[in-house]
Amino acid sequence: MGGGLVIEMEEADLSPQRLAEANIHPDTRLATDYLNHFNEVVMLIDMLPTMPDFAPEVVAWEPRSYVEHFRNSRFKARDLAIQAYEAVNPVRRAAFEATIRETEKALGAVQTMIVEAPLDGLPHEAIADLTEMRVKPLLAHAMGLINGGPPVFAFADESADTQSAIDALFT
Repeated sequence: MGGGLVIEMEEADLSPQRLAEANIHPDTRLATDYLNHFNEVVMLIDMLPTMPDFAPEVVAWEPRSYVEHFRNSRFKARDLAIQAYEAVNPVRRAAFEATIRETEKALGAVQTMIVEAPLDGLPHEAIADLTEMRVKPLLAHAMGLINGGPPVFAFADESADTQSAIDALFT
């Protein structure tokens, strides 16, 4: 009898009402707060043409898993967000994690462009192109997955194409 009570308590902890009140999508069990980790660095990248002093901050940015983000955040319901993440539908979670991996690869390519840039300036156009055509669409896809969009892999692995584009810039 006590085991049933524990299950009911756990289910109540993830009730749609409680999740919604905590800014966690009640159906997907994902929180948009996680994307702030990416949006902050994208904002810095967008400002590079007028504020190149932000380049070291962009290069210093490091990926953080969903759970790691919430463990280290001031998000009011961080424990609930972590608990809910463990209960995300496996298909949605796989699509979300794949999208995040691709986003991290694309941001890594931006960081590489900055590190390998000639001393006389950053390749602003190439950085902007990669950010606009790769990073931002991936973040939009992640946002869609969080907000109940179909759990699909809406991209191909373009890491080889991204690396080719970086190599072409420096030849």
